[in-house]
Amino acid sequence: MSSFGESHGAALGIVVDGCPPGLALTEADLMGDIERRRTGKSRHTSQRREPDQVRILSGVFEGFTTGAPIGLLVDNVDQRPKDYSRIKDQFRPGHADYTYHMKYGFRDYRGGGRSSARETVMRVAAGGIARKYLQEKAGINIYGYVRQIGPLRFDVVDPASAYDNPFFCPDPSRLKEVEQYMDQLRKSGDSIGARVDTIATGVPVGLGEPVFDKLDADIAHAMMSINAVKGVEIGAGFASVEQKGTEHRDEITPTGFKTNHAGGTLGGISSGQDIVVSSAYKPTSSLRLECDTVDHQGQPVKVVTHGRHDPCVGLRATPIAEAMLAIVLMDHYLRNRAQNTDVDTKLKPIPGQA
Repeated sequence: MSSFGESHGAALGIVVDGCPPGLALTEADLMGDIERRRTGKSRHTSQRREPDQVRILSGVFEGFTTGAPIGLLVDNVDQRPKDYSRIKDQFRPGHADYTYHMKYGFRDYRGGGRSSARETVMRVAAGGIARKYLQEKAGINIYGYVRQIGPLRFDVVDPASAYDNPFFCPDPSRLKEVEQYMDQLRKSGDSIGARVDTIATGVPVGLGEPVFDKLDADIAHAMMSINAVKGVEIGAGFASVEQKGTEHRDEITPTGFKTNHAGGTLGGISSGQDIVVSSAYKPTSSLRLECDTVDHQGQPVKVVTHGRHDPCVGLRATPIAEAMLAIVLMDHYLRNRAQNTDVDTKLKPIPGQA
C-alpha cells in the first residue's frame, strides 16, 4: 500500500498493489468498515462530519479486480483549517508537530496534516479488500472490540455486540457506565487511553517467515504504525512475565491445543490457532486545557488546541486495527501460497484450542 493526503487537504487516497484478479469488489464492500470508523456519529467522538464515501478509481473492471493496482479516494468535505491557525507557530505537546518540523523544516499544521489519524480512513478502505479476500478465499474472519477504556475493563460477554454501540464494548451491561464515564471526561476537557483486542479466526498453519518477517513481528509493526498506539501484545503479551513455563506453554493434544498463550504464532509462523492481538492507545493530546510548550523560535508559550477531537481515540480504533491485521494476513497468505502450495507433511492440521 501507498497512501497520500492530509487531515485538512482536498482528499485522502491509497494505492493497493498485488491484489489477485477475479475478486468481486464494489465500493459498497468497503463502506461497512469505513462507516464504523467514521467520526461524528455520537457525542463521544470527534464531531467532524465526514461522509467518507470511498471511490474506486482503478484496478476494478465490471465488478472484479483485474490484478492491476487498485486506487481508492475519499474526499475531505468538512475541513476547518482555521481551527489551527492560532497554533501554526507552536508545537502541541504529545503530537508530531515538533518532530515533523525538526525532520522536514516545514509542516502542515492543519490538524497534524499527514500525522493525523484522519489518514487511517484509507487503511480501513484497503483493509476491506484484504478482509473480503481472506473471508472468501481462505475462510479467515477478523473481529475486534475495546477491552479497556481508562480504568474500565470489560469482560468479553458478546463480541458481536461491540459493533452495535459507540464504544465497541463487548459487554452490553456496561454501556451505561461507559457512557457516564465518557460524559464526565468530555465535560472536564480531558482525554483517556484505551486497549483494543483484535482476533483472526480460521488462520491456516504456516503463515509467516522464520526470522526477519515473522508473522507476529509484522503484525506488531502494522499495529505500531497506527496513530496513538504505544504498545502491542501478541497472546498473553506482558502477562507472560508472571507466568511459569508450565502455564504459558500451550500443550498439544490430538484434539487441539489446550491454551493459546502464544496468540496463534510459534516461531513467527501461524499455528492454526486464533491470532490474538492487543494494542494500547494513548490519550489524545489535543485538549482545550492550557499547557506549556515552545514556539518556532524556542520561546516558551501557552497552547490551547481548538477544533474537533476525540476524548478517547481508541473508541474508533477497532476497525483500524482489524484492517491492519487483515492487510498483514493477506500479505502472508499470498506469500505462503506462492512458496508452499505444494507442501504436504502428511500430518493433518491440529485443531485450534480444544
